[in-house]
Amino acid sequence: MTYEPKIYDHLLGIPGFSDQLLKNHFALYQGYVKNVNTLSQELESLLRDEKGGIPAYAELKRRFGWEFNGMRLHEYYFENMAREPAALPDDSPLSKSIREHFGGYDAWEMDFRAVGAMRGIGWVILYRDPQSGELFNVWVNEHDVGHLAGCQPLLVLDVFEHAYTLDYGIKRADYIEAFMKAVDWQAVADRFNP
Repeated sequence: MTYEPKIYDHLLGIPGFSDQLLKNHFALYQGYVKNVNTLSQELESLLRDEKGGIPAYAELKRRFGWEFNGMRLHEYYFENMAREPAALPDDSPLSKSIREHFGGYDAWEMDFRAVGAMRGIGWVILYRDPQSGELFNVWVNEHDVGHLAGCQPLLVLDVFEHAYTLDYGIKRADYIEAFMKAVDWQAVADRFNP
């Protein structure tokens, strides 16, 4: 399968994010899509040549997961933002679940922001465990370390420097504030499948 990069130009003009920052971020995302396709082709070629047991195959296979997650996490990230975001309705199933698992929206948001403010690079993801229904705010290091197996990503925040330093320097908290104002809760709620 060949993946095509999605177009997110509709986010240009989003408050709190310069167009240059977003264009740089879109280009980075497109690089992940390109690398997923390249690695897929290289892995297929090695298998055709019966070289699946060589170290090069193993390293490309490991790299594939990193590139694929980089592609997919950026898609979640861009798709849970909007220039004119929808609020989270109090009576929505997601809102009810947040109240049940965190005690309320404010407590959930405080935890989500605290995870986002942690030192390091990576992602903050609000996950839902489909087996238990539990919600978790999770730190994912890089793209491939820290995911909760089988859990559904609901809200994804990129906390790599490329996501904010052009506009905010090292003021990550200001970036997180802008992100929270740009969250399209309708997109997030659409991912919630109780």
